[in-house]
Amino acid sequence: MTTVDLSEIPAPAGELSVWPASTTRLPHGDLAVGGVSLTEVAERFDTPVYVLDEGEVRGRCRTYRDAFPDAEVLYAAKAFLSRAMARWVEEEGLGLDVCSAGELELAVTAGFPPERIVLHGNAKSPRDIEAALRLGVGRIVIDSPSEIARIAAAVGPEGRQKVMVRVVPGVSAGGHDKIRTGTEDQKFGLSLTDGSAQDAVARILGQPQLELTGLHCHIGSQITEVEPYLVAVRRMVGLLAGIRDAHGVVLPELDMGGGHGIGYRPGEAALDLTALARGLRAELAEGCAAAGLSVPRLVIEPGRAVSGPAGVAVYRVLAVKHTGEKVFVAVDGGMSDNPRPALYGVRYAPRLIGRHSAAGARTATVVGRHCEAGDVLAADVELPGDVHPGDLLAVPVAGAYQLSMASGYNMVGRPPVVSVHEGTSRVLLRRETLDDFRSRDIGR
Repeated sequence: MTTVDLSEIPAPAGELSVWPASTTRLPHGDLAVGGVSLTEVAERFDTPVYVLDEGEVRGRCRTYRDAFPDAEVLYAAKAFLSRAMARWVEEEGLGLDVCSAGELELAVTAGFPPERIVLHGNAKSPRDIEAALRLGVGRIVIDSPSEIARIAAAVGPEGRQKVMVRVVPGVSAGGHDKIRTGTEDQKFGLSLTDGSAQDAVARILGQPQLELTGLHCHIGSQITEVEPYLVAVRRMVGLLAGIRDAHGVVLPELDMGGGHGIGYRPGEAALDLTALARGLRAELAEGCAAAGLSVPRLVIEPGRAVSGPAGVAVYRVLAVKHTGEKVFVAVDGGMSDNPRPALYGVRYAPRLIGRHSAAGARTATVVGRHCEAGDVLAADVELPGDVHPGDLLAVPVAGAYQLSMASGYNMVGRPPVVSVHEGTSRVLLRRETLDDFRSRDIGR
């Protein structure tokens, strides 16, 4: 693909504030990301297409390493994972947090060191545990009492596996009820309040096949304030002190999870990473000093904050419909490649690319092509009044929890992922085709 001359084009600002840092304006209303024209990406790879800026991913990994130089930073693979993504993360010095044998085996076969991988999951399957032990993951996070005996038995009398305990600290945080995981009324972890976490710790310490390295908690997702993390740290330090007092064991690790919020539209709040790092370090040091504990090594697990802002989804308009006072702009993707608006009611800021429009702005709702009334990608957004079939719409902040949650609904097929970097593009994940659906259907 042709390299774009960016020397005289200003850096993004204002309405481009949530786009990758490499985003630049081009003639005729086009945008370039990573030095590659989005219109050319659409023409070359068809639509819908997901664009992932390698430089943005790497830069965000480095930002985390700089903010947390003494901590272990694990990329949460559930946000988005591919072989290339695993390589970028590994090369930038991050570890990996996986939730299944599938994510684990893809990462390891891509060359990711298994000792730098942590396995999560509230309901680990026998295959998950077998793969973790066979491949040698660094730690397994125990999420329920039944996992203790299951993992110990799978390890066998001569083996030993490092584990952590996921604790529910009783802290409510997150952008939506469905992504708040730090309270008693959801499926994850073991309660600090009712003693389940303490009981699990005692049982693990009695299993010679298991080495308890620390505690884990994850209070939610899309969190934009520092204070909930500090409350959780205080409660976790209290539990560490209680374990020391009850068992004479000082655990060396404390994993505070991720959930770091980002802005999806210009002006939206995002978590201040510098303030978070400063606050966590201070709270941990102060709490441990008061309890007479040595400070454990901090572990954090950003996912969305690494990959989300690096992605852009590009769609083509298929139809424009005026229904009463509402305008519906239908595109060639939808809830099969991005279920987040239907699941969480999230809001995006799509933008017309590929041409300038002199028409005034009009409020419209961008909808997908699927047979669901809830297939809405962006409700009540401002678009040029002359948007018409054939136009291209680009949606920023599309790199997390879109394709990783994609489905085969209506057999539309999942879009490809194209990486861009320094003026070049390449396919990371090819487009799913009808042949893919046919090859899985072996019944008659």
